[in-house]
Amino acid sequence: MSLETKVIKIRLGLLSLAEEFGNVSRACKYLGYSRETFCRYKELFEDGGEQALKDMNRRVPNVKNSIESVC
Repeated sequence: MSLETKVIKIRLGLLSLAEEFGNVSRACKYLGYSRETFCRYKELFEDGGEQALKDMNRRVPNVKNSIESVC
């Protein structure tokens, strides 16, 4: 199982636990997530399904530390 699959599975687990409990706050507290994160995951899942829950790297490369190519 790849890391991406594990991440998706964990996020789906949060969504299903909230549905099972019938209480978003309780599910988030139990798994250690914020309600804001839950809402973001829920919106992503509703818009794009399971594949939308994959980990997206939002980091921007630091180009000032790169060396200019001579070629």
